[in-house]
Amino acid sequence: MGKLNDKFQQYVRIMRIAKKPGGHEFKTILKVTGLGIFLIGFLGFIIKLIARLF
Repeated sequence: MGKLNDKFQQYVRIMRIAKKPGGHEFKTILKVTGLGIFLIGFLGFIIKLIARLF
């Protein structure tokens, strides 16, 4: 039971420290995430295209 209580206390501590991102920070995160998704998709497309050619 002690481990569960310690884990819960850690979660409570994190929730007190955490904050919502501001508008500018949210837009930056959105751009970086979108760019990452695009690059991974584009890389997959290129790999599939090369595989079909050979």
